[in-house]
Amino acid sequence: MPKLSGRGTREGGQEIGMTLRQMSKSYRIQADVLRHRIQVVAELPARTGAERRRKADRLRLLETMRREARDVAVICERYYERGYRKNERYAI
Repeated sequence: MPKLSGRGTREGGQEIGMTLRQMSKSYRIQADVLRHRIQVVAELPARTGAERRRKADRLRLLETMRREARDVAVICERYYERGYRKNERYAI
């Protein structure tokens, strides 16, 4: 088994994992991608009642995904801050 030299790196500097800060950046990027997708879907025409319902359902799902990605990004960013009150929605 390779010997670790601290903070998710092997001896020689090769990374083997992500830090919470790196993960938070990934979640923020994903939230931005989802925000853009929400804008695109919102602009799509919906002529029939069925199309409007499907569009509304899709927008609701995308918004939920965006909110959760943003929430997890904040949790990852602030996880080690003293006094940070964690989001109870994601508590185990």
